[in-house]
Parts: sequence; structure tokens; C-alpha cells
Amino acid sequence: MIVSTKSLNIILIVLLIVSCDIFRNTDDRKPIARVNDSYLYEDDLEGLVSEGVTGEDSTLIVQNFIKEWATEQLLVGGAQINLSEEKQENFNKLIVQYKNDLFSKAYLEALVKKNLDTTVSNEEADTYYEANKDVFKLNEELIKFRYIHVDENIIDFSNIKERFRRFEEDDKTALDSIAIQFKSYSLNDSIWVKMSQVISKIPGVNSENKNQLLKKSNFVQLKDSLGVYLMQVNDVLLRNDTAPLEYVKPTINQIVINKRKLELIKKLEKDITKDAIKNKEFEIYN
Repeated sequence: MIVSTKSLNIILIVLLIVSCDIFRNTDDRKPIARVNDSYLYEDDLEGLVSEGVTGEDSTLIVQNFIKEWATEQLLVGGAQINLSEEKQENFNKLIVQYKNDLFSKAYLEALVKKNLDTTVSNEEADTYYEANKDVFKLNEELIKFRYIHVDENIIDFSNIKERFRRFEEDDKTALDSIAIQFKSYSLNDSIWVKMSQVISKIPGVNSENKNQLLKKSNFVQLKDSLGVYLMQVNDVLLRNDTAPLEYVKPTINQIVINKRKLELIKKLEKDITKDAIKNKEFEIYN
């Protein structure tokens, strides 16, 4: 068979292109490991070893990573060969669904963050509280109290005790001015505190003597090897009492915000679909 010069040139060009495709390196990165047709490259190890890690430890970390990568590739390869086509198809569907869920969730969260009003007014919190009082039952005791823990031999103990019990404005000022002498103290008696926290923070209070603090308007003086404890109880709430609004307000705020969030997500999903139909990006064929 006689081949013309023109035909020969075409054949040579085709062979050249094919040979280039065969020998061309499709990825100019430097491979460091291979499992069948999968490659691990140097830049896949970026950030793997933290600064300050010694050379020997660094090598061990890299070797372990390579072994784990290879094991994973071999397992995946084995699965693709040995698992039924039906099971592989189910897995692929799950992978697609998981990817879609991740993207959808991330996008919705970004939209919610941009549009959600996270301010809860006192009136709104009060309305929710009044409508759901039965839900807010205490599972432990709360008290409002102030306390001072001082050394047994502190100077002018009687005056400190008198001011602590009377607790008028000038007494508060005087106690604040000498607070550096106290081992510990809390003079804010307008907030509710869990009895369990009192027991954990004040060594002189324990499960045996805590009942002394569970009486309204009660003054308690305790003493142990660490010093003297002066405590004035202003108010008490027991288990199963209705929790006060100021105590549960952070919880109510979160409930209200979460409710708004769910409503906003439904609205966003509805609006996105509606806009897609309007812009002819979404159609249902009969």
C-alpha cells in the first residue's frame, strides 16, 4: 500500500499527539506515595507537622499519615471491587445527599445570621414566662445572700460583723474599702445563686449545715479551721418552686431566638423556591 506524503504527515502528527498525551505528566506535583491509580503529593502534607516538632517525631508523623492514607485507599479500592453495584450506588446517593445537606445548611445559616433578630425585649420574655410558668420549676434550691469569709483573729471583727448585718450605704462603702482583708466575699445579695454553688465555693458550708441558709432573712455565722463565715440570707426558693424570671431569662431568650430561627428558615426556604419559580429557574413538568 502506497501512502502519500500528505497522509504520512497526518499520521505522524496524530502519533505525536497521542505520544505526548501518553507521556505528558498530568500533575506536575511531586508524588510521595501511590496506591494503584491514586497518588499522595507533598503539598497534601502541608500543615501536618506543627512548628517545634523534632525531626524524628516529624518523620514518624509523616510515615503514620502515609500508612493511614494507603490503608484507606486500599480499603476503598477493595470495597469498589467486592461490594455489590447496588450497595455502591446507595453509598454514592448518600454521599451526594450529605454534600447537598452540608451546602444547604451552610447557606441557610449564613442567611439566618444576616437576617435573624437576636434581641429579646423584657416584655417578650415576660409574656413567654407568664404563659409557661409551669415549665420553669426548680430542681434545686436557690438563695439570695451575701457573705464574708475572714480570719478568726481579724482586727475589729465586731465592727465588721455589725456593718455586715446592718448593711446600709455607708456600711457597704466601709466594707468595700477593707475587702482586701477578707479571705473571700460577695456583697451582691440581689442575684439568685444555686445552693450547690454555695457549698462548692464556701468551705464552711456543707450538706449538713446548708439548711441554716435555707431560711429567709436569716443571719448565719459559721466557723471552721479556715476562719469565720458571716452570711446574711435575703431570700430562698426551694425545689419545685417556680423559678424567678430573672433566673430563667437567659433560657427564655434562647428559646425565643430558636423559635424565630425556625420560622425564619421556613420563610427563607419558601421565598427561595418562590423566587426560583418566578425567575424560571425551577419548573415542574406535567
